[in-house]
Order: sequence, then structure tokens, then C-alpha cells
Amino acid sequence: MATRQRWGSAHLEDGTSVAYALSGSGPPLVVVPGWLSHLELGWSIPAERMFHEALSSGRTLVRFDRPGCGLSGPYDGPRTMGLELATLRAVTDDLGLDSFDLLGWSLGAAVAAQWAADHPSTVERLVLYGGWATGSSIGDADSRRHVLGLLATHWGFGSDLLTELFAPDADPGTRRAQAAYQRAASSAETAVALLQLAYDLDVTAALPRVAAPTLVLHRREDRAAPIAQGRALASGIPGARLVELEGRSHLPALGDADAVVAEVRRFLGLPPLRRDVPTGLTPRQSEVAALVAEGLTNREIAERLGITERSAESHVERIRLRLDFRSRAQVAAWWTAQVR
Repeated sequence: MATRQRWGSAHLEDGTSVAYALSGSGPPLVVVPGWLSHLELGWSIPAERMFHEALSSGRTLVRFDRPGCGLSGPYDGPRTMGLELATLRAVTDDLGLDSFDLLGWSLGAAVAAQWAADHPSTVERLVLYGGWATGSSIGDADSRRHVLGLLATHWGFGSDLLTELFAPDADPGTRRAQAAYQRAASSAETAVALLQLAYDLDVTAALPRVAAPTLVLHRREDRAAPIAQGRALASGIPGARLVELEGRSHLPALGDADAVVAEVRRFLGLPPLRRDVPTGLTPRQSEVAALVAEGLTNREIAERLGITERSAESHVERIRLRLDFRSRAQVAAWWTAQVR
């Protein structure tokens, strides 16, 4: 059986909703997301789903969309570390979690490190992947200005460019799905604001206060976050263990994701495991999924395949149930990622 997601919603003090998803069972492992996230569409990209399912075996994996992203409520206020910490608090409070393992990657690594320093009694073990201590060390000032300007004026092209940077080892289908996923996850304005936050954050002063056992993972040729910053995180946290992984992809679920999963599970005391995303669609269901990805309605699918509209609707419903999807958009994203 496929791993199923369970859904919940927390709220910030101003009432902004924060969507979260749970998968698996066992002690909680809370994930602080990277730059942009979308709980539904991320689950529909096979590589990302495989990664999260592998972490869900033996743990209750807690993932959330920050305000203004994915399934969470709209937000147009300032992007600050304070908001990031308040979002994490809202989710963990809503779930009644007094202590948990914490995994932060990319932008989320700095947030997770700050949380662990400020709330030491809540963090059992800390995993930081692809992160940085000082955001201003990500490229030079001219490069940062160029990327921010490109995202602000050409969100579509900008997301394609950053996908090439974040996932150079991914196949073309996954890169297309990832770029579309980024655009669906937020507006251009939110994407720019969050990237600016990533550049502005500096958690150097907080690192010596992290008391939890800590694993720092970083790919040696990460093109979005320099390996020197992974080393800075590890050297700043007392007793932290640094594992330098091979590869160029910044996104943990892409490239050699098996190596990331293996290190995380070993650190958490879990046995080695890799679970595949169940597919097993019939040939007809595969045809229907392809047409859903083209944007056809059930009536148009029926006309194209010479079946009744009710049959087309039934096929779409079976596909959703088979893959544990809630929307046609997820089916479309999943199919796009299959196309090599």
C-alpha cells in the first residue's frame, strides 16, 4: 500500500493558516522546508515522494508549507526569521509536540539551527542538509541581485533557471515538473522575498548554543550552497558530525537521494530502507493520466478516447486513489515527471 498523507492546519497569531501533512508512524520528524514548497504537488513528483516515504518509515514525518506557499494561507507581510520560527511553533503546538527530531534543508537549515539554539529542550536530534550559516556567502552581491531581479521580472524563466541550478542531475521530465512546481508553489513576489531572506540570514552567533546531537549533510559540488557553508555549520555547532556527499544537486530528493536517506536514517537509529512510489496504472489509466496532463476535461478525454464521460471520470478517480492524490493538478505533475 502507498504511504498516505494526513492533513492538518495550524494558525499564526494573525490568523494566517499553515497547512501541514503527516505521513508514516512513530516518533515525530519535523521538516523545515527549503525555499518553496507545495505539499500536494511535491507528493506528486516521484523522486520527492520516494524521499519522503523513505523518511516516513519508522517516523511520523511532519511537513508544512510556510505562509504564502503551497496550501497555506496568503501572506504579504515581511519575511523574517521571527516569522519562520513562529510558523514552526504553530505547527508543533497544533500537533502537541513537546520534543521531536528536526530536519532543515536549504533555507530551512538556518531556521532549524536557530530553533534548536532557542528551544533546546524540544529538539532530540538535528539534521541540517544543504544549508548555510551566513546567507551573504551564497554567491557574490552582483549574482544575488541578478537572480532576484530575474525572478521579479521573469518568474517563469527564473524558475527554470533555478531548477537547472538546484537539480542539474535530474532527468528532463523531473526538471520540468520541478520548475512547474515552483511556479505553482508561490507568486513571484513571495519567491523573491524568501530568496532575499535566505541571503539575509546569519545564524553564526546561534550555532554554539545548539545542544542537540547534530548531523550536517552537504553535497561537495552543490551549485546553490557552497560546501564551505556546510563546513561552517558543522564547525560552529558543538559536537556536530559533517558528512560530505558526492553530487551537485541542491535538492535532497534529487541526485543521489539514497545517500541522503541512508545517512539520515542511520543518524536517527532507523534501519536502511528505500521504498518505491507505487504506480502500476493500467494502459488505459496511463492514457488518461497523459490527457489530464494536457489539461483536458473529462468530457474531452472521453471524446479523445471514444469512451463515455462517466468512464473518463471513473478512470481519473481510480488514478487519484491509486497514487494517493487529491487533485488533477497532482496527476498532471506526476505524469509530467514521468516523461523523459
